Amino acid sequence: MQAADIYFGHGTDNAYSEAQLLLGHVTQLNFSQLDQFQSARLQDSEWQHFTKLVQQRIDERKPAAYLIGQAWFAGLPFVVDERVLVPRSPIAELIEQRFSPWLTDAPTRILDLCTGSGCIAIACAYAFEEAEVDALDLSLDALAVAEQNIAMHDLEHRVIPIQSNLYDAIPKQRYDLIVTNPPYVDAEDMADLPDEFHHEPELGLAAGDDGLDLVRTILREAPDHLTENGWLVCEVGNSMVALAEEFPEVPFEWVRFEHGGDGVFVLSYQDLIKYHQQF
Repeated sequence: MQAADIYFGHGTDNAYSEAQLLLGHVTQLNFSQLDQFQSARLQDSEWQHFTKLVQQRIDERKPAAYLIGQAWFAGLPFVVDERVLVPRSPIAELIEQRFSPWLTDAPTRILDLCTGSGCIAIACAYAFEEAEVDALDLSLDALAVAEQNIAMHDLEHRVIPIQSNLYDAIPKQRYDLIVTNPPYVDAEDMADLPDEFHHEPELGLAAGDDGLDLVRTILREAPDHLTENGWLVCEVGNSMVALAEEFPEVPFEWVRFEHGGDGVFVLSYQDLIKYHQQF
């Protein structure tokens, strides 16, 4: 895989971890179990399956998560296919920290905007066991995958998938926390994406010339859907530069992650109201 110069960035960042992911699928062992069985030998059928997956990964440039139909996010397994982006947001770290230090009280209502596979919504439901979570997405295909994952985690009573163009389907609904990983790839980056990204739905990636087509609406309408002590957590990736340049006076708080990643900001309801005219 190293010699083939494939791109890593859909859950792993190197060939060794990618091979572990594929091998774990073949052997039904997780990463720690693979270490325990290093002296074991593969059966012929397992070896054939494994080498076939590696060859597919090289020849098709398809992310490993699509090849095995599974990805991990915030320590949880999710069903994935080419109807949704492969889960990889650094927001997972925030969820595991229960959005500390911003959230001081456990939220009772959470909105996951542009939910895709439902991974953020479901991880939030695990982190806040008393919370109800609405999971919105424009794509019916994505919502079908999200419904699979909600059922797999037995969360149908607390995580509700809803088709919506951003906030359109939830007028007058308010939440203690809005978490969103919307499309934010600008036109220049879309043109230069490695082959692996072309297996993902463009609807989940592209967001106009500067990558902010959806983010502007998310910012402008967020106050209508947050409680007075609510928070907006939004990932914008490389478009963070364009966002900071367009709204230089807005006090975006950019999260520093221990485990890598950037481009995620946090804004309070109060700041969203204060700078609302700029959006």
